[in-house]
Amino acid sequence: MPSVLRQRDRRGRSRTLIARRAGFTLVEMLVVLAIIGLIVGLAAPRVFNQLAQAKSRTAKVQVESLKSALDLFFLDTGRYPSTSEGLAALVVRPSSGSSWNGPYVKSTTVPRDPWNHDYLYQSPGKDGRAYEIVSLGADGREGGNDSAADVTSW
Repeated sequence: MPSVLRQRDRRGRSRTLIARRAGFTLVEMLVVLAIIGLIVGLAAPRVFNQLAQAKSRTAKVQVESLKSALDLFFLDTGRYPSTSEGLAALVVRPSSGSSWNGPYVKSTTVPRDPWNHDYLYQSPGKDGRAYEIVSLGADGREGGNDSAADVTSW
């Protein structure tokens, strides 16, 4: 509640001044901080979960893009890059690439997965596949669950 002050001006007349309270009390600040803490506590896990899922989806999209680039490489050269040439053959002409019409990816380097690891490439791949592209996920090791799960080309 504002307090009332009485004061005389230069001519001697009485004036009534109302002093207004400025700022917030400590209790009000603590209540606001508690509310913000509750909101962050409820929202943060959902946001982090969405971020992890987005990285996995990004890795899947990148693997599909690399598969398309490998198919273009195959159409031009009649073969897939060897394991020793790796995915770098999509960017730089391999020594045995006489009919190479690359680069087959837009960047000047082979993209890295969303966790900043190199994609693993093997040709021939498992189970008689022509090749295999693998991202090892967030942990950078084979296997894993959730964001640490591997993303493969098959």
